Amino acid sequence: MTSPITAVVSNEDWHYSPLTVVVIGASGDLAKKKTYPSLLSLYAGGLLPKEVQVRGYARSAKTNEQFRDGLRPYLEKTAVEKGVGTEVLEGFLEKCFYAYGGSYDDLEAFERLEGEIRGFEAQASIADPPILFNLGFESSNPKPTSSPTPKCCNRLFYFAIPANVFVSAGNAIKSKCMSTGGGFTRIIVEKPFGHDLDSCNELTQALAKNFDESHLYRIDHYLGKEMVQNLMIMRFGNVWFERLWSRTDVAAVLLTFKEPFGTDGRGGYFDKYGIIRDILQNHLLQVLTLVCMEPPGKVDGEDGGEDIRNCKVNVLKCIPEIKVEDCVLGQYEGYHDDPTVTDKSSTTPTFAAIRMFVNTPRWHGVPFILKAGKALDERKAEVRIQFKDAPAAEFMFSSPCPRNELVIRLQPREAIYMKTNVKTPGFSSQPIQSELEVDYISRFNNEHAPDAYTRLILDVLRGRTAGFVRNDELVESWKIFTPLLHKIEKDRIPPLRYEKGTRGPSVQDEVVEKWGYVRNAEYVYYNGKVLPKSKI
Repeated sequence: MTSPITAVVSNEDWHYSPLTVVVIGASGDLAKKKTYPSLLSLYAGGLLPKEVQVRGYARSAKTNEQFRDGLRPYLEKTAVEKGVGTEVLEGFLEKCFYAYGGSYDDLEAFERLEGEIRGFEAQASIADPPILFNLGFESSNPKPTSSPTPKCCNRLFYFAIPANVFVSAGNAIKSKCMSTGGGFTRIIVEKPFGHDLDSCNELTQALAKNFDESHLYRIDHYLGKEMVQNLMIMRFGNVWFERLWSRTDVAAVLLTFKEPFGTDGRGGYFDKYGIIRDILQNHLLQVLTLVCMEPPGKVDGEDGGEDIRNCKVNVLKCIPEIKVEDCVLGQYEGYHDDPTVTDKSSTTPTFAAIRMFVNTPRWHGVPFILKAGKALDERKAEVRIQFKDAPAAEFMFSSPCPRNELVIRLQPREAIYMKTNVKTPGFSSQPIQSELEVDYISRFNNEHAPDAYTRLILDVLRGRTAGFVRNDELVESWKIFTPLLHKIEKDRIPPLRYEKGTRGPSVQDEVVEKWGYVRNAEYVYYNGKVLPKSKI
C-alpha cells in the first residue's frame, strides 16, 4: 500500500529524474552509521527515484565489493530495525559504488568520478510520472501525468568529512562534478560550521566562491527530530498555546541535553570544541529559535522554509552576547584519562549551563537556560516551559503549589506532558504534581517516524529548506557565543569538577534557581515512569 508521503513525493519532478548521491568521506563512521542507513530507509520506502546510484568517495583504496562488505553490517542493523527485507537490502547495495583519490581535492580522481556519474546518467531512462489516484494529498510541485518531463539529472553530495576539507572538496566538485542540463546540484554540509565568528565567516566566504545558498544545506540533525518538527504545529495550531506563550505567563524556559557517557575515544575532537560548541551553540540554540520565533507567513509550501528561517534569524538578532557570569562550567572526573585527550591540563568544559535573554516584546525578561553535559545521570533532551506561580495558591492551600510546566521530550521516548497540580489521594489536601501526557510511542504506535537524517535527506531532495541552517543564522549565532568562548579559552577558566553519573556540578541547581527556574525535587519523571513523591 502506498504511504501518504510516497504518494506525494512520487508526483514531484525530481523523483522521476535520474539521481546520483555522492557521499564524500564514505569510509567514516558518520557515513556508515547515519548517511547510508538513511539512504537505505528512503530506498526501501520508495522515496528515491527508480534510476538512482550512490557513489562513495574516500582516500582508502577499495573495490566496490570490499566497500559493500564494509557497509553491509550497518545496513543489516537498519534493515532489522525498519523491517527491510533481504532482497531490498541487496538491491540497495547493488546501487552503491566506490571511488577513491589521494585527497579531497584530487582533481584527477574527481574527473574519474565525473566520468562514472555521466556514464550512469547517459544510460538512465526517465521514469514516467506515475498515474496516482486522488488520495487527498497534493504535491507542492504537481506534475501532469500526461506528458513526460525533459531529461535532467540531479546530483546530491553529502560532506561526511571534517570541516577543514569542506572547501577542498567543494572546489573539486565545482571544477569537475556539477550537474548540467537543468538538473540540481545540492550539497549537505555537516557541522561544525566553523570554530568561532571569524572561522565561520572564512568558511562561508570560501564556499560562497563556488556555491550559493540554493546549493548548500547545512544540516543540524536536531531540526529533523520528530518533536522539534512538531513545535510548529503545537505552537501555531493550538489557540491556547498562543495565549500562554509569552512573558505574561512564562517564568523561565529550560533546554536540556544530557548524555550518560563521556568522550569515549572522541576526546581528540571534543577537546578542541567543548560542550558549548558541540551542543549549545547549534542544537539547543536552534531549538530555542523555534520556541521563541514569531509566526511565519507560511510553515509549509514553496515559501515556508525561508519564512521560518527569516523568523529564526530575527530571534538570534535579539539575543545579547553571553557573559561569563551567566555560565556554570563543569568537567567530569576522569576526563583527562581518555588517551585521545592529549592536553592533560585541559580546561575544556564537558558541562555547561548558560542563561540568555531574548529581547523581543514577547520574551523580554524571561530567562532562557541552556544546559548540556556528558557523563551525566541519564540520556535526555527536552524543552521545559515553566509557567509563573499560581496566584495566591500558597495562601489558599497552606502549602506551596509547584509551578506548572509544559515538557517537550525530544529523546528518548518522545512525549509532551503538562505538569499539573492535583489533590494528593486520600485524606490530605496537599497539592501534588501529576501530568497530562501524550506519549508518542503508545499514542501513535502504528505510525512510522523516520529518524532525523532520513527526514532531512529527503527534504534536501525535495528542495525544502526549513530544516537547514542558513548562512545568516550561523553568523548571528556565532556573534552570541564567540566573545564567551574566547574569554573562557584565553583565561583558561577552570571548570567545576563533578562525578560521572551525577546531574553535573552540585552548585548548578542553586544557580539555575537564582536565574529563575524552580526545580520541583518532589516530582520525578524517569524512564517513561512518573514517580511523584509525597510527604503525606
